[in-house]
Formats: sequence, C-alpha cells, structure tokens
Amino acid sequence: MGIVDRIKSFKGDRRMMKAVIVFGVAGLLLIMMSALTDGGSDKKSTDKAVLSAELSSDAYCSETERRLEDFLRKINGAGEVKAFIKVGSEQKYIYATEGKKSVSDKKSEEEEKYVLIGGSSGKEALVETVEAPEIEGAVILCSGCGDPAVREQVYRAAAAALGLPTAKIYVARLSSPGKAPASYQGG
Repeated sequence: MGIVDRIKSFKGDRRMMKAVIVFGVAGLLLIMMSALTDGGSDKKSTDKAVLSAELSSDAYCSETERRLEDFLRKINGAGEVKAFIKVGSEQKYIYATEGKKSVSDKKSEEEEKYVLIGGSSGKEALVETVEAPEIEGAVILCSGCGDPAVREQVYRAAAAALGLPTAKIYVARLSSPGKAPASYQGG
C-alpha cells in the first residue's frame, strides 16, 4: 500500500483529513518562520560585528594612547605623560575565501571566491577578521623630557611599544599647567 492509497483511505475519515491539513499548514508555517529568522539573524550578527568594529576605531585609538601613557610614566624621570597617536585608514576587513587549484600540463590555475552568508533577503561576504587601523605616528609630551637621557628612553620605549621607527615619533616637554613657557613673550 503506497502513500497515495493511504491518503485515499483517509478521505472518508474527516477527523484524519483535518489533522493532516492542520499538520501540513503548521509545517509550512514553521519552515517559513525558520527561513525568516535564520537569514535575519545571520545578517544581524554580521551587521553587529561590523558596527562593533567601526565603533571600536575611536576606542582603539583612545585605549592605545592610554596604555602608552601608563607605560611611559613608568620610565624613571618621565613624570606626567600625554600621548597622541595618528592612525591611518580605518579598520581593514579580511573576508573568508575558498579556493580551487587546478594543474594541467604546464599551466596552474587558482580561483578564489568569497564565502557568502545570508538567507533569501540577500547574501554578504563573511568577515573573517577585522584588523585594527595602522599606527602612522605619535606625539608624546612628558614633563621629564627636559633631560636628554629620559627623552631618549621615551623615544625608544614608544618606538618599541608601537612598532614604529623613531622618525615617526615626536617627543617634547610637557609644560606645567597654567604656566607659559619661559620663551613665551605674551603680547
């Protein structure tokens, strides 16, 4: 007895037909709801990750400046330290890819495609990683930089901490708050 024969046998039983229709409609509704929620949650989670990364650009810069200031204050004689960091472009998004490699006779071909995610509403490339913006330079002010030995230590420590050459770092003496420098001729 096949499925068609079983369905025909249900024709006479009204209760059984109603149950089949109700379960069928319920199944279709569940399928439609899962398609809507799955696609939406993938898109929402991707959007959240990208938005989080964008919001963290300023936070990244501020946090790096704070950490550098805390680090440089520990140099003997540095005193009060203020740092300003210049970053290049915004975050760099690295998208997940999948590739094929084919080798024939004397030719080798590679093909890479982005991994796409999303439901019926649209597909987007999968963000694999978000790289922090590149630090391009730094200005460091410290109250103890009048001493050449302290200034040299600050240069070297900042260069090592930021991964920059000393040519991209400027170190100057931080003046006391409320006091004009001695060379200032007010007027």
